[in-house]
Amino acid sequence: MSMTESERRALLDALGAEHAAVYTYGLIAAYASPERDQVVVEHTAAHRVRRDSTIDAIEAAGITVPPPDAAYTMPFPVTDPVAAARLAATVESDTAVAWRSVVEQGESEAVRRMGVDALTECALRLAVWQSILGVSPPTTAFPGQP
Repeated sequence: MSMTESERRALLDALGAEHAAVYTYGLIAAYASPERDQVVVEHTAAHRVRRDSTIDAIEAAGITVPPPDAAYTMPFPVTDPVAAARLAATVESDTAVAWRSVVEQGESEAVRRMGVDALTECALRLAVWQSILGVSPPTTAFPGQP
């Protein structure tokens, strides 16, 4: 699969967001309330799958995949379950922004489909966390708007 420069950049940015999400869900897991354990496990697994499929797509295009960062800076301190849920919502919002860019920059059907699928998954996970946090409504009309 060949990619345009804009597709390549958007996919690499989305991969970076997925690396950050997998890392951040480790911190979320440490502070989330016990009744959220299954949600955290499922969302972490989903980000790992998306990260791996993105790596596969990038490699299939003959592009060198950059390694993940060694660590990621959190946007705010996380010391309790509420902050952990807020961080999870932030992760899903950030990954939605990255995948929306893939949809916007995608010129091939395959790249756009990957972006739409990933954006949809992020929006659904964000709605879960927004519901947990009591945000009403828990969804937005156009997920991933920066």
